[in-house]
Amino acid sequence: MRKPKSSDLYLRLLRYVRPYRRQFAGGIVAMILLAATEPGIPALMKPLLDGTFVQKDPVFVFWMPVLLVALFTVRGLLAFASTMAVVWVGGKLVQDLRQDLFGRLLVLPTAFYDTSLTGVLIARVTHNTAEVTNAATTALTVLVRDSLKVVGLLAFALYLNWQLSLAIFLIAPPIVIAVRLFAKRMRRFSRAAQDSVGHLTHVVEEAVQGHKVVKVFGGGTYERHRFEEASNRVRRFQYKVRAAGAANVPIVELMAAMLIAGLIYAGTALAGSASLTVGEFVAFFTAIGLLMAPVKSLTNVSQPIQKGLAAAENIFALMDQPPELDAGTRDLGRCEGHLAFDGVRFRYPSGGTDALQDVSFAVPAGHTVALVGPSGSGKTTIANLVPRFYAPSAGRILLDGVDIRDLTLRSLRANLAVVSQDVVLFNDTVRANIAYGVVPPPSDAAILEAARSAHALEFIERMPAGLDTPVGEDGVLLSGGQRQRIAIARALLRDAPLLILDEATSALDTESERQIQAGLQNLQRNRTTLVIAHRLSTIEHADEILVMQEGRIVERGTHAELLDRGGVYAELHRKQFGEPGAATDG
Repeated sequence: MRKPKSSDLYLRLLRYVRPYRRQFAGGIVAMILLAATEPGIPALMKPLLDGTFVQKDPVFVFWMPVLLVALFTVRGLLAFASTMAVVWVGGKLVQDLRQDLFGRLLVLPTAFYDTSLTGVLIARVTHNTAEVTNAATTALTVLVRDSLKVVGLLAFALYLNWQLSLAIFLIAPPIVIAVRLFAKRMRRFSRAAQDSVGHLTHVVEEAVQGHKVVKVFGGGTYERHRFEEASNRVRRFQYKVRAAGAANVPIVELMAAMLIAGLIYAGTALAGSASLTVGEFVAFFTAIGLLMAPVKSLTNVSQPIQKGLAAAENIFALMDQPPELDAGTRDLGRCEGHLAFDGVRFRYPSGGTDALQDVSFAVPAGHTVALVGPSGSGKTTIANLVPRFYAPSAGRILLDGVDIRDLTLRSLRANLAVVSQDVVLFNDTVRANIAYGVVPPPSDAAILEAARSAHALEFIERMPAGLDTPVGEDGVLLSGGQRQRIAIARALLRDAPLLILDEATSALDTESERQIQAGLQNLQRNRTTLVIAHRLSTIEHADEILVMQEGRIVERGTHAELLDRGGVYAELHRKQFGEPGAATDG
C-alpha cells in the first residue's frame, strides 16, 4: 500500500481546522505581526550606533530605550496571543479527531476486531492522537512563526546589503537536503515506535485482564519477559528517532556557522566604507545572528512534525477502514419474531472450511429453539449471523419473511436482545448497566420492574447505594450470578421480540442457575428465543432442539423425541446425566 505524502496528511488534518478558521486566522495574523517586528531589533542597531554613539544625537539618546521597551512589549503580547490561539485550535482539532476515530471504532465490523490487537487500537486513540497534538500545536506554531521570522530577517539583510545576503542562499540547499534526509528517517522510525507502543499497551492489557491466570499458573516471569521485550523495542525506536533529530541540529548549525564566518570576513573589509557603515555592519550581523535561533527551531521542529505525521498516518489508516456493511433500506419496526435460516453457508475469513453448511430451520414467533452440539459445531456462528456481525457466504436469513440484509442495522438490532455467558458490564452504576442503550432513558420504576422480573432486585436492594452502586470494571464487584441477572434485566428492559441466549447459565452454580432460570423464563415469555445450550437440563421444554455437528444440523425434534430416537442427542444426554464429569463442551 502506498504511503500517503506528508502534504496530503497535513491537508487532511487542516480540514479539522476549518470549523475554527477564525481563531486560527487570528493566530496566524498575530504570528505575521510578530515576525514583522523581528527585523525591528537589528533595525534599531543602525540608528543606535550611528545616531547615539557616533553622532551623539540627544533625540536618539532619549527615544532609543523607549522604542526598545515598546518593541519588546508588543512582541510579548503578539507571542502570547499567537501561541494561545494556535494551542486552542490544536486542542479542538485533536478532540474532534479523537471523537471521529472513536466513532469509527464503534462501526467497524466484527471481522476487523477478530484480527486486531485491542492494545494497538487503544494506543491509536490515546497515544497517537497526543502525537498529533504536538504536530498540530507546538510544531505548527514554531513552523509558521519561525518561518516568518526567517523571511523577515532575510528581507532586512537584503535591504542592508544584497551582495552579502546572496551568500546566504548558497548554504540554503545543503540545509534543506540535510533536513529532508533526516525527516524521512525520523518518519520511518516514528511509525515503528508508535506501532511498538501499541504492542506494549496490548501486553499490559493482557497481563492486567488475565492477572488471575498469571498468578495461578506462575506466569509472572513470562509476562515480565514479554513486557521487557516490548518495552525495549519502544526504547530502541524512540532512541533512533531522537538520534536522528539530535544529529540534524549540529549539522545545520555547522553549515550556518561556516556561512557566518565567511560573511564576517567579507563584511569586515566593507565595514566603515561608503557602502557599509558601522551601524549597518552591526545591524546586518545582528540580523544574521538572529537567524540562528529560528533556523535551529525549524530544524528541531522536524522531529515532532514527523512523529505527528506518522501518528496521523496510523490514525487515518484506521479511520479509512470500511465500516460494517449497512446496505439495507427497510425499517421493519417492531417485528413479530418469525426467524428462518434458508440454506445458509458461512466460512470465516481465516477459516479453511465452512463453519456452517446448508443450515435451514425456522423459529415461529414466540417459540424457543435450542442449539446443542460439541464445541466448533457452529452454534455460536448461528447466533453471530442473526445480528449481522457476519454475513452468510450463501443462503438467506429471514425475519418476518424479510431478508435481514434488506433491513437497516438499526432496525434489525432494535428487535434483538442478547444474554451470553460472558456478560459485558461497564464501569458504571447498576442503573446505567440495566438501562444501557435504552432511548429515552427509562424511569426508575421501569428499571426496578425489570430487575424484579430478572430476580435481581433482591441483591440490588441490599447494595449500599441501590441502583446507584458502581459495579466496577466489567462488573468485577458483582458475583457471576449477579452479573447474569443484571444482563437479564437489561434484556427485559429492552423488550425486544427476538432473544438470543448464548450459554447464559453454563458457568453458574446450582443455586445461581435456579435463580437465573427463573429470570430467563420471564424473559422468554412471548418472545422468539434462540438458545445455545451447554446444560441439556435447561432446554428440555424448548419447542424444538437442533443438534449440530461440523456445521450441519444432524438431528432435530423435541427433547422427548430425540431421547426416543437414541441418536447424537441421546448420547449427549447420557454423558451429562449418566456419567457426571463427562459432559461435552457446548
